[in-house]
Amino acid sequence: MPVQEASLDFPRFGAARTAIGKLLYWRYRLFQRRRHDTAVLERIGDFPLLVMPGVLNPRLMRSGEFFASQLSAGLMAHGPDVLDMGTGSGVCAIAAARHARRVVAVDISAAAVRCARINALLNHLEERIEVTQGDLFAPVQGRRFDIVLFNPPFIHGTPRSDADRAWRSTDVAERFAEGLQEHLAPGGFALVVLSTYGDAAGFIRHFRRCGFDMARLAVRRFINEQLALVRLQPPRRSGGAQ
Repeated sequence: MPVQEASLDFPRFGAARTAIGKLLYWRYRLFQRRRHDTAVLERIGDFPLLVMPGVLNPRLMRSGEFFASQLSAGLMAHGPDVLDMGTGSGVCAIAAARHARRVVAVDISAAAVRCARINALLNHLEERIEVTQGDLFAPVQGRRFDIVLFNPPFIHGTPRSDADRAWRSTDVAERFAEGLQEHLAPGGFALVVLSTYGDAAGFIRHFRRCGFDMARLAVRRFINEQLALVRLQPPRRSGGAQ
């Protein structure tokens, strides 16, 4: 069933929280940014993750770690075929592969593809995870999946570099929404992380325009940001079939 529209609203933070957020941003710029400039071995939940230069660190950026923590056996029941769109370091592909039959991980960044392949090997999941390079659904034309995962570039804007594509895009929300349904198997759904840090309302607008039923499954609140995991399902046709 479609979720009540109000439950997809994202809060606006007041001046105090905005100021704290700016302090945290400068703390990152001054003291933590080097963790994006060198290879770093992180631990996400109970598995190791090597983050290479030029690839977003899912612990520092928070959305990747939050997303991976939600990919439980219950949510990934019955050994689904999974597409991890914009895989980055491969953090969600690895979390999903523990329960999935097969995971295809896609990223437009060559650095991210290399990093995800290394992490599949590091976690002994290379037989379950296929990593490929390309723009959105282009590498998986003609293929359908039970679950599609997407941790998108939140900010609407022109990327300033290849690595910046993980943060900014002018049209990813629209193109993902328009291409999603033809890549979902019958009964399939997508899980997307949205953030108050970016244009969450824009993503929701495109999903709604394409007719998806939406439900918020989980929320994580920080001082200067709120993350939400949203499930997208194609509208049910008459007679209850999809």
